[in-house]
Amino acid sequence: MRLDKYLKVSRIIKRRSVANEACSGGRVFVNERLAKPSAEVKPGDIIAIRFGEHIGRYRVLQVKEVVRKEETSDLYELISEDEHVQSERNA
Repeated sequence: MRLDKYLKVSRIIKRRSVANEACSGGRVFVNERLAKPSAEVKPGDIIAIRFGEHIGRYRVLQVKEVVRKEETSDLYELISEDEHVQSERNA
């Protein structure tokens, strides 16, 4: 499944257009590599998303085309959230 669609279906990001912009803007990584919106996602992949100065990391557990809202938590595992990103000024 495409990364932008997975982010929307799993509701990690609520809208596909926003997911697409995040990927195109260099804020999304899959397995520590910068990912485009069209990158393929499969179970076991680690997705990292930069939200401002924080990073959320998620492990893909399942990939499904259609999911009910109550079942979205079965698609991924939250590894960590709110890790502070060091700016270049502090490095």
